[in-house]
Amino acid sequence: MNRRAFVQSITAAAVGVGAASRNSLAARRLDRVGLELYSVRRAMSSDPERTLAAVRAIGYTDVELLWSQGNFGRSPQQVRDALTREGLRAPSAHISPAVILVGWERSLDTAKMLGHQYLIVPSLTPDTQRSLDDWREWADRFNAAGAVARRAGIWLAFHNEADHMKPIDGKVPYDVFVERLDPSAVRLQLDVGNMLLGGGDPMQYLAKYRDRYWSFHLKDVVADRSHDTELGTGAFDFRRFLAAVPDLAKKPCYVEQENARDELASARMDFEYLRTLEF
Repeated sequence: MNRRAFVQSITAAAVGVGAASRNSLAARRLDRVGLELYSVRRAMSSDPERTLAAVRAIGYTDVELLWSQGNFGRSPQQVRDALTREGLRAPSAHISPAVILVGWERSLDTAKMLGHQYLIVPSLTPDTQRSLDDWREWADRFNAAGAVARRAGIWLAFHNEADHMKPIDGKVPYDVFVERLDPSAVRLQLDVGNMLLGGGDPMQYLAKYRDRYWSFHLKDVVADRSHDTELGTGAFDFRRFLAAVPDLAKKPCYVEQENARDELASARMDFEYLRTLEF
């Protein structure tokens, strides 16, 4: 190879490496944005079908159903028909803890019919506020129910509430519960707003349980952590957080704002924020 050809080949290689580096550093955006239907619960209670159409018109592609709210008076078949009509998918639903104790296999059949990947328990019964042993017993129940769910092709998961961070006998019950769970049977959904409201740090928990969080509630909070607010107007750094989530494209992300005055208007603001957020 002569000198000119050698220089040209080196230059081409350097350009290629530079392009690859730029591509690897290119900002990402969420491919799919979901809405936890608790955010629009008043509208859903009034007219579920019309509300789902409005949610889709905003731009949301996914919704998280609320079995714990009776799916707002609609049968599973009616829910599936409405989702199909609007072009929405429902990767998951929130369920009461009693569902894993009675008729669990029937619930798993319903989950498959609705296209769910996950059935998620958002909170446990009030007795868990008394004793860490109650949390441990519930973890054992989750492990057993999760193993049944895996055989059916569904994941059982657990979602954090603010009061899960309140210590009992000097220990955070959420930590006691998660450490007793079997990761091969039960996954976790991290609600970043609830973590903040309870005094925790979502970034620290993401690092601590990095491979166990497979779904997220994106909820912003005001600076004093007294209540939630529209995404991007509060104190949480969503850009930093989303950039740190491994395999984010495989993990459903849902907007949740629990105290909006105008539910659909806030849902639109939250969607617009996430649609343009680069991380």
